[in-house]
Amino acid sequence: MSEHISKRYDHELEGVRTGLLQMGGLIEQQIEHAMRGVIERNLPMLEEVIANDKKVNAMEVELDDACIHLIAKRQPAAGDLRVIMSVVKIITDLERIGDEVKKIAKMGRHILESDAVFVPRVELRHAASLAVDMLRRTLDSLARMDVGSATEVVRQDKEVDAEFKSIMRQLITFMMEDPRTISCGLDLLFIAKAIERIGDHSKNMAQYVVFMVKGTDVRHGGLAAMEAAAASD
Repeated sequence: MSEHISKRYDHELEGVRTGLLQMGGLIEQQIEHAMRGVIERNLPMLEEVIANDKKVNAMEVELDDACIHLIAKRQPAAGDLRVIMSVVKIITDLERIGDEVKKIAKMGRHILESDAVFVPRVELRHAASLAVDMLRRTLDSLARMDVGSATEVVRQDKEVDAEFKSIMRQLITFMMEDPRTISCGLDLLFIAKAIERIGDHSKNMAQYVVFMVKGTDVRHGGLAAMEAAAASD
C-alpha cells in the first residue's frame, strides 16, 4: 500500500490489513482443528470450533465497520478505493470459509453423536491439507501483495476439485454396496463439499489480490486471465 500525506490514514489502512490477516489466521486454525476433530473423533475439539465461529463473525463485523469508516472519513479514490473494496470482498469470503468450517465441525459432531458403526473409509486429510495451503498462500499473497503467489492458488483449486470428485465417487460406491453406510456417508460427503468450497473461496480471495495490485478484474477469466495479469507491467 502506498504512503499518504496523512500518517494517520496509513495507520488506519494498515490496521485493516492486519485485522484481515488475523481473521485469516484464526480461520486457518479453525480448519485444522475441525479436521483433527473429525479424524481423531474428538468431540470437545469440534464443539470448540463451533463456538469459535462467533469470534469469526465478530471480526467480520469489526473489519466491515473499519472499512466503512475509512470510506466515509477519507473518501478514498483510485487505487485506495480499489484496495478497500477488495478488502471488503475478501472479508466476506473469509467469513464464508468460517461458515464452511463450522459445517465440517457440525457434521463431525453428528457422526460421533449418532455412534455410527458403518463408517465409510475415505481419505479427507489430503483434500483438507490442500485447502489449508490455498488459504495460507492467499493470505501470504495479500500480506506481500504478490500476484504470482495468488496465481498459484488458482492452479491449486483444480487439485482440490479433483480430490472432491474422487471422494464423492468413493462414497457413492460405499453407499451403493452397503446401504448401512448411507447416513454417515452423506455426512462425510457434506464435509468433503465444505472442503471444496473452502478452496473456492480462497481462489476468490486470490483473484481480489490481483485486482488490488493490478487493477484487473480476473474473476471470470480463469487461470489464463490471472497469468496475463501477473505478466503485465
